[in-house]
Amino acid sequence: MYTFEGVNKKWGDRGFDSSMQQDEEDTWTWSSDKPVYEWQQEYTEDDIHDLEEELFETEDRIPIGNNFGDYEKIRVIRKGGPEEHAALNHFEEAKLHPVILENVERMAYKIPTPIQKNAIPLILRGYDLLACSQTGSGKTAAFMLPVLSKIHVKLSRASAPTSNRPGERQRRAEPMALIILPTRELGIQIFEEARRFTYKSRIRPVVIYGGADMRQQKEQLARGCDVLIATPGRLMDAMERGMVALDKVRYLVMDEADRILDMGFEPTIRRILLSSDLPRDESLQTIMFSATFPNEIQVLASDFMKDDYCRLRIGRIGGTTRDIFQKVIMVAEEDKMDTLVELLCSQPPSRTLIFVDTKRKADYLDDVLYGLHFPCISIHGDRSQRERESALRAFRSGKSPILIATTVASRGLDIRDVMHVINYDLSNDIDDYVHRIGRTARAGHPGLATSFYNENSMDIASQLTKLLIECGQDVPEFLQEFTTDDIPSDDEFVDPVSFEQMNLNDPDAAKYHGDPSGQSNF
Repeated sequence: MYTFEGVNKKWGDRGFDSSMQQDEEDTWTWSSDKPVYEWQQEYTEDDIHDLEEELFETEDRIPIGNNFGDYEKIRVIRKGGPEEHAALNHFEEAKLHPVILENVERMAYKIPTPIQKNAIPLILRGYDLLACSQTGSGKTAAFMLPVLSKIHVKLSRASAPTSNRPGERQRRAEPMALIILPTRELGIQIFEEARRFTYKSRIRPVVIYGGADMRQQKEQLARGCDVLIATPGRLMDAMERGMVALDKVRYLVMDEADRILDMGFEPTIRRILLSSDLPRDESLQTIMFSATFPNEIQVLASDFMKDDYCRLRIGRIGGTTRDIFQKVIMVAEEDKMDTLVELLCSQPPSRTLIFVDTKRKADYLDDVLYGLHFPCISIHGDRSQRERESALRAFRSGKSPILIATTVASRGLDIRDVMHVINYDLSNDIDDYVHRIGRTARAGHPGLATSFYNENSMDIASQLTKLLIECGQDVPEFLQEFTTDDIPSDDEFVDPVSFEQMNLNDPDAAKYHGDPSGQSNF
């Protein structure tokens, strides 16, 4: 059925054979076991040369794109927090700990993005923060740099590091910072950034996530942990086993916070935040970041913030960058595969991310495209963790430049040179759409997003049309009927009290917040 000449010649073979598989078997390392800098009083440059080369090699990091300067045009809105607030112009103005600042320079960060300019000073001053900014705008550094700087100052004042002593074991890990995120893949990526930012510091980061070897993660925790990066389920498991105590946590970060706080994670998050030894007083600073924040989640987030917490948004809540060329095409369900193959053949070979709505379909597309000699690989929730990590490594390295994925790859992943995102199945949630297409056009680079639309996509039609118009994109003829004067503007943050009163009798809204007595579901 699918016979397209020249596919193998154009894209190259899949680049995977039995000998390569054996090499991977011999050299396999869990991402959570990757080396971090182990602080010591004296060291030689030869001791850490290989680690520095691995951490700061440029091939795997996204350089600044030609449109990076356009970030300055985005409107910045702040509510709450200090009356006077000066945004940064340069990283040096933040007065970060010298060790952390040196790593910023090693990362070749020149000018902070708007979210970094505004969030870093607020976090350094101790304010709780709910921040919303576009995908690819530098949110990870915006929360990690100030938190790591504050931790390093505290550790430097101590006579010796509380952890980070090579060879020593502890009964349990007692981190000062806890970073919770919704997916294993995002946890691995945040850990990679933490490895870089903590280089030559006293801070020891550890990541734990489901599916990987618990014994090895336990070993990493026992060697000391100042910053713990964790998915909710594995964190709860480690706490119940006595491997982690949260009583010394002073900085709680939720990345992709709207996903963390939705109902799927509700029982686990409730136990972590309110039924553990995590401090619930003025000593805890809570920070939440995402590119999307539905109104209900904003209200829910306020339950965990101090009264003087600050809300910060860069551009419109739930908006996306104009650097993505969004193309929506009408494709009948039975014609999707033919259209996909034709689309791949018509585009120059490049890293391409294809989103589908089911695990079975991810496997099906992988089999068909592989049979046509496309260098592809797939990732979804039913794959073993080793398969998931292998898939992402193959995609990052370019060995398999076509990745077929479900929602596990839709949030937070920051991979260089992803030039094309294809929504083979168009999500009916506009926030999912924003996160998916946000895997391209990172840090000021342009990107392309192509979405297959048909009668199954009607639920998203109105919001999708508004987003296309807002971003200056062409609206196809079949979406013209959804064009209205109600175009998204710079949305205001909702007022939690007013919103709860307005939705108190709405059963769908009631699931997100407390009962009339004021008690939160969490």
